[in-house]
Order: sequence, then structure tokens, then C-alpha cells
Amino acid sequence: MMNFRISSPEQYEVTYRRSVEDPEGFWDQIAKEYHWFEPWHKTLEWEFYTPSVKWFIGGKTNITYNCLDRHLKKRGNKLALIWEPNDPKEKFVRLTYRELYERVNQYANVLKRNGIKKGDRVAIYMPMIPELAIAVLACARIGAVHSVVFAGFSAVSLADRIKDAGAVAVLTSDGLNRGAKQIPVKRVVDEAIAMGCDTVKRVIVTERLGWAVNMVEGRDVWLHEELQHVGKECPPEPMDSEDMLFILYTSGSTGKPKGVVHTVGGYMVYAGYTFLNAFQYEESDVFWCTADVGWITGHTYLIYGPLLNGATTLMFEGVPTYPDAGRFWQVIDKYGVNIFYTAPTAIRSLMAAGLDHVLSYSLDSLRVLGSVGEPINEEAWNWYHIHVGKERCPVIDTWWQTETGGIMISALAGISKLKPAHAGQPLPGIQPVLLDADGREIEGNDVEGYLCIKHPWPSMLRTTFGDHERCRQTYFSAFKGYYFTGDGARRDENGLYRIIGRVDDVINVSGHRFGTAEIENAINLCKKVVESAVVGYPHEIKGQGIYAFVVTAEPVTNPDLVEAEIIESVVAAIGKIARPDKIQFVSGLPKTRSGKIMRRILRKVAEGDISNLGDTTTLLDPAVVDEIIEGAKTVKVSQ
Repeated sequence: MMNFRISSPEQYEVTYRRSVEDPEGFWDQIAKEYHWFEPWHKTLEWEFYTPSVKWFIGGKTNITYNCLDRHLKKRGNKLALIWEPNDPKEKFVRLTYRELYERVNQYANVLKRNGIKKGDRVAIYMPMIPELAIAVLACARIGAVHSVVFAGFSAVSLADRIKDAGAVAVLTSDGLNRGAKQIPVKRVVDEAIAMGCDTVKRVIVTERLGWAVNMVEGRDVWLHEELQHVGKECPPEPMDSEDMLFILYTSGSTGKPKGVVHTVGGYMVYAGYTFLNAFQYEESDVFWCTADVGWITGHTYLIYGPLLNGATTLMFEGVPTYPDAGRFWQVIDKYGVNIFYTAPTAIRSLMAAGLDHVLSYSLDSLRVLGSVGEPINEEAWNWYHIHVGKERCPVIDTWWQTETGGIMISALAGISKLKPAHAGQPLPGIQPVLLDADGREIEGNDVEGYLCIKHPWPSMLRTTFGDHERCRQTYFSAFKGYYFTGDGARRDENGLYRIIGRVDDVINVSGHRFGTAEIENAINLCKKVVESAVVGYPHEIKGQGIYAFVVTAEPVTNPDLVEAEIIESVVAAIGKIARPDKIQFVSGLPKTRSGKIMRRILRKVAEGDISNLGDTTTLLDPAVVDEIIEGAKTVKVSQ
């Protein structure tokens, strides 16, 4: 177990103070807990103007050595990875640290056999099967840069990412299971490569469904056939601390995806540190992060963070509602999950399915609950705490981003004071500030402003791949000398942070600024409401009006009555100035397959500009957009 655990409120205060007074000494001490082939000669060099940030300069390590090799002596027979398939009747997979180590080495040798080497970019487009985690680690083992693309993105989106990264290979599968559906993954890869992905020389295919798929001679190989030719030993490539570990594409305001770059040393140090402390991980815990590896949460808290700490991590192929809405709770009981980390979107969808599904399971093994992806509204927080955690498990609402690499602001489970809908305090080593529009720091508590970070941390993004100027413009140009998160936040009277939404998700009503998350939270307090999304639209008197898209638990038979209840809820929570001008009842919201609401589409609908909605093929349910457009035609201003 690492020696940087914070185990009391008093220790948090002392540690936090030390991390601010001597950041380099603080991170230096934590980094020394890991294995390095060569020590660093300088802990940090940085400036936030161009920007340039380097950690543990001259140090050489390999993240997979720290995830696997160093655990073999003590934890070789301990479970490293549990895989639960989509279909509960299918056999699960359990891999010990020794078995995972061997599987990663074999896959790494397959990569080498197929001409992939240190520094090459490798696109991974795979379902949530063990080979996905193994492929990620195999790339890191040999120093190849992995770029995981969620296996639900369209061929066009995949092609854009392959081309931007200049990927030399794609790792994929024949198909995938998702709920009641089976999806032809390899076919999407073929379509993408046909769109001018000339850098791709090799496609390595894992057999998942046993489908006959098109295999291009000289380019495509089956993983199971390649494994026949390789051994179980592959020495880890010594990597410079600032070598690229992975590129992860995230949506940008321009629509062109931007490749966020994370590096080996700093990301490793931060992933291990935050996993241990935020969740207060214990040696015997079974940890389950429900995120897909296609997102940063899956990278940091399904693969790297747990394995760096010698933990048992659970990987789930399916969806929360298949074969019914009790699936999450069934899996928790089946494996005795102690720490459960999921998204507010999933929680709200399970709330809507009713309590019977939760009450059918004991959930006695649970010790810690976590939330990730967006601020969790108060009603969902309370439901999660009462019905899943039985009022004995702390619920930590973790704030962080693809760009930050790991959790930045969060309660520490069982240690920090909890307040629903508040992320809490910064982790030691993180220095958040609130700025006003002129870039001045806002001191004290009970204030709000733009959330920025004023000092580097090890796992922060280094650049956007192939376009450093875009990195500067997006994150470092708004407020000189600060990393700008793009979020607005409030610091309450006790210094706890509450994220109030993206700054581009701020609505200015008659000169009053409201975060969309704040209004949604108030709407969701209405008992009939399952979920809502709020956007601004042009209003000739107020400047901006508030347009709410609302999903209800039951079909709405008396819209005027439900509208009145929603308005009452908002007025009670925030005040009359924040009452929605328009309320549209919808059966669902346009979401990506990771559960992120596409507010850009809703904004266009609210503005009456439906000519340019962009690519909707990557949505979970594209049909919902047509329904929303049709319904918007009859929406009246609320009385």
C-alpha cells in the first residue's frame, strides 16, 4: 500500500497546507513511492503562458511495471481484473496479477511482431472486454501511444481521430454486445480506414462474437492466431517521464475533436495518488468503475489507478438496464463490490425505473459510492445515498476533466464533510481559485466566479496533439497565468466548491447569471421529474430566456399542472428570476453513448435554428432529436 494515504480531517489540513507551501517537495515525495529505472534530476519546470509544463525531468519509468511487475511478488495470486459480460448467463473472467501480467506481455509481443514500436500511435476501437484493458497496457508496455476511441462513435468520427493521430494500427474486435443489440465493430473500422486513413498498416482483431468478418490480406490479423507465435515475457520499455502515454480525443467548441495528450510519469503519479485517497481504498476492496475505457474515467479509474495500487478492478461489458434495471445491483452483490463509481445519468435512469429493482438486492458489501461526469443534482445524490448506500456509505461527487487526468476536487470518502450537489474541497496538491471577469482572484467564502487552477499538477494535459496553439487558446488564454477549466463555481461559507456548470452553459437573464446545472437541479427536485436539460435562447426583453427540456417519470396528461409544479420548484430553490420561460416535455434527451447531454443541439432547437445540428449519428438515440424538433413547434411561453 502506498505511503501517501490521508486518513483524517486533521491530516488533510496539514497535507494540504504543505502541498501549497512546497508543491515540488510534496509531489517529489509521492513520486518516490513508484518504481523508476532512473531518478529525475528536477521535479518541475513550468509556465502557463505558452504553456510548458514538465514533471520529474530526466526520470525514466514504465507505468505497466508499476501496475503489474512490482505486484507479482506480494500480489501475484490476487485478483487484478474481474470481467462481467453483457449477458448474465455468460461466463465471467477473473485474472490474477500474474495472469494479467502474462496476457499483457503476450499482447505486447503481438504488437511488436506486427511492426508496432515505441512512439507509434495506436487507435483502439473495442468493446468492454478484457482484451481492451490488456491492449491499453500492452501499448504502454512497449512505449506505443494508445488512443482509445469509444466503440460507439461513427466511422466518420473514428476516421477523424485515426487521421489526426496518424495511427499506424487499429486494435478492434469482430463485434460487440450492448444490451439486447449486437454491433459489427470491425465493419465500422473498415469503413473508417476507407476514408483516407493511409497511415494504418495493421488491424488486429479480437474474436468476441465468432462472426465471419472481412479480413484484408496483408493488413488484418486475428489476435488469437498471432498469440500462437509469441511468449509471455516482454521487458517494459523505459520511458522518459515526459514521453506521451496516450492521446484521448474530447469534443471541442469548434466541432473538430481535440487530442488531449497525457504523459507517462506525471499521469502515473497522479492516477495512483487520487485513487487511493478519494476512494480511501483498502487492500481487500473490490472496486467497480462503470465507465467505458473510451472515456478518461475508464483510463484513470478502471485501469491505471486501481492497478497502480494493486487493487481488484471490475470491468462490465453491459448496460445498467439489461436484462432489467437491477443489473448494477445484481453485479454488486455477485462480486461483493465495496467501492462503486458511476455517473449521475445512470443514477437518474435507475431512479426512474423504480425502487423494486434496488430493494431486491442486499448491497451489504458497499462501503463507498462515487459520482462522476457532471455535477450530481441533490435529488439523485439523496436517492443514491439512501437507497443504494443505505445511509451508511459516503457519496463522493468527484470533479475533474479529460484534461486534468484525475480527480481534482472531491470529498475524501469517510473523512471529508459531505454536502449534496457539492464536489467539496481540492485534493492536496491542487490549487483552485475563483476569478472575476477581469481575472482577479476572488478571496473568501460564499462567493462565485470562474474556476481556474493556478499551479501545475502532475497529470495535467501537456498539449493538444499536433496543435499546441489550440491548447493555449482553449485553456490558457482566457486568464493569463492560469489554467481555465471552462466551469463556473461557487465556494460556500465553509469553503466547499460547487460546480455551477460550463461557462458556455451560463444563462444571463436580465443581468443575472445562472448556471444551467443550478436550474436543472431545482427542476429535478420536482417529484414528477426524472431529468432535465436547460439552455438559453434569445429573449427580446430579458436578453436570454430559460428553455427547459424535461423528462418525466409518467406520461404528462395535464401539462399545465406539471409546468406549475416545476416553476414552483425553481422559484422555491432559486427565485422567480430563474423560472423557465419555456418548458417542453420530452421522452428523452440527446445524449452521447457516455451519457453526456448534447446541449449544443438543444440550444439550436431552442433558438429555432435546426438547419445545422451537426453530426447526430454518435448519439445514443438519434431519433429523439426529431421528436424534440417536432415538439418544440407547439411549446408556448410559460404563464
